[in-house]
Amino acid sequence: MLTQFLHTIWTLFQLLIGYNLVLPVCIFVLYLIKPKQKIKSISSSTKEADYAIIVTAYEQTHSLPPVIDSLLKLQYSNFIIYIVADKCDVSKLHFSDERVVVLRPPETLGSNTRSHFYAINHFKRNHERLTIIDSDNLVEPDYLLQLNKYFDAGFVAVQGERKAKNLDTTYSCIDAARDIYYHFFDGKILFEVGSSATLAGSGMAFTVELYKECLGNLDVTGAGFDKVLQKEIITRNYRIAFTNEAIVYDEKTSKSEQLVKQRARWINTWFKYFIFGFQIIGLGIRRFNWNQFLFGFILLRPPLFIFLILSVFLMMINVIINPFVAILWAIGFLLFVIGFFTSLLLSPTDKRIYQALTGIPKFIFYQVLSLLKARNANKHSVATQHFHDKKIDEIE
Repeated sequence: MLTQFLHTIWTLFQLLIGYNLVLPVCIFVLYLIKPKQKIKSISSSTKEADYAIIVTAYEQTHSLPPVIDSLLKLQYSNFIIYIVADKCDVSKLHFSDERVVVLRPPETLGSNTRSHFYAINHFKRNHERLTIIDSDNLVEPDYLLQLNKYFDAGFVAVQGERKAKNLDTTYSCIDAARDIYYHFFDGKILFEVGSSATLAGSGMAFTVELYKECLGNLDVTGAGFDKVLQKEIITRNYRIAFTNEAIVYDEKTSKSEQLVKQRARWINTWFKYFIFGFQIIGLGIRRFNWNQFLFGFILLRPPLFIFLILSVFLMMINVIINPFVAILWAIGFLLFVIGFFTSLLLSPTDKRIYQALTGIPKFIFYQVLSLLKARNANKHSVATQHFHDKKIDEIE
């Protein structure tokens, strides 16, 4: 009995890790055979929807002027930009445009959601929609126009595509490749097969009513507010739309120290919130809801490097104890690699990203260091510092 029990646990553990290798390709096959959904506007209004653009900054303000300049060039007129400068020196922040409001909380907030609600509580008027932009982002001029297509079609939450603003180091290129992979499978493909896009922390938009409903009674601290938010949205039977036409340019990690601290926070977030996956899968089964059922499996997936390392470990063990299962693991790895390169080939991918892929082993090494620091990650910082202007490539 004990032997049978241990064998069952071993098999289940392998399945829990192994499905992560093949799930993206399975969803992609479903995407290829499924009729493509057409987004049609159900709004007859010709009036521009009123947006609040919330830009959060923590300790650092040097990157804000180009962000605001980018936002002021939007091909749109009905918006106000709210800068929440948490624990920042705002003495040098001067903007002549009346659409820019600088908010300096009297006490340190230390939380994305607290900053967002500080802005909401200081809105100059009752905005219909809000979009969240990081202090290192830039946007395309038609950003809000592209978001409107999905809001006007009836969606209440939309995730845009975050593209790399800098590809100056091997780190930033591999980080950009990771973003392309996730936006392709967890954004475009997941949404096209009837589920929801995962939220990416910025470049996302919601109706103000939905955002307040989902997080108004929660005090989310540390990294990962987007994980809590997407869980709240999905459990309310909404879908999160994805558009690769609403483009935000995001600063990529460029130094090892920066990478370790950032990934430590992200890993800490996964361990903190992966339980949401089981909850949403269960909800999807009870409600016969495809959106919730599939999305729950996505939330259970560990960070890439974790399940890849575990997969190698399990394959090597099976080379000794069960060669046939080892072959299945090898097939799983092959499907993962096919899926990874499919995402790059079917997306606009800079040649520098392909050239940087040889640095993946060292990139994974630093993420392993991040895993060792994950437990206390939120004590290090609540924001990522960027150094790409130094033009230093530590890997090469």
